Amino acid sequence: MLDKLTGVFAPCPSTGPYKLRECLPLIIFLRNRLKYALTGDEVKKICMQHFIEIDGKVRTDITYPAGFMDVISIVKTGENFRLIYDTKGRFAVHRITPEEAKYKLCKVRKIFVGTKGIPHLVTHDARTIHYPDPLIKVNDTIQTDLETGKITDFIKFDTGNLCMVTGGANLRRIGVITNRERHPGSFDVVHVKDANGNSFAKRLSKHFRYWQRQQTVDLSSPWKGYSPYHC
Repeated sequence: MLDKLTGVFAPCPSTGPYKLRECLPLIIFLRNRLKYALTGDEVKKICMQHFIEIDGKVRTDITYPAGFMDVISIVKTGENFRLIYDTKGRFAVHRITPEEAKYKLCKVRKIFVGTKGIPHLVTHDARTIHYPDPLIKVNDTIQTDLETGKITDFIKFDTGNLCMVTGGANLRRIGVITNRERHPGSFDVVHVKDANGNSFAKRLSKHFRYWQRQQTVDLSSPWKGYSPYHC
């Protein structure tokens, strides 16, 4: 991500919805990946002109943390990007169309009933949505409209669906869910088979995003979602 000859210091992400090790500061994305700026001062001038939007909202903090599946839009150039992982576990510069930039996929982390009996749903990017569909459960995936913030569709966690691993040694690998092992009082284990026919197992918690058999998001890559180290 960063040049090893420039020193050991890197911009620290601001406090936000993602963990320190699971996000990308805006300054790194604009300066080091897109090469739209040479210095941090130039990045600040770009952001202060309200040219950068994340998930449809203007962000002026140059160290604002962008995470997995976030949509980064540059108003001046009309470009849209979605943050996904490459086969080495780094955030890739993945360009998307304006139609695809209108929504994002979110994993359901928590469902609870708040004050006055209002049901709440919390996603992996810290969104809180009131009155969700009663059929939506934890670990399901919802499709959120970025303009309205409402749920437009949801995908149940089930075998046969496509998923991406977002943590651990199998980071960025894409495959089809073949089996789920339930371990009460411990971690559930999910078995996945990739496009090469290789099978691997991973914990259910925190590591999966799901799609139906027909992909909702374009995740094209030279390795079709499986790591060259596991071929």
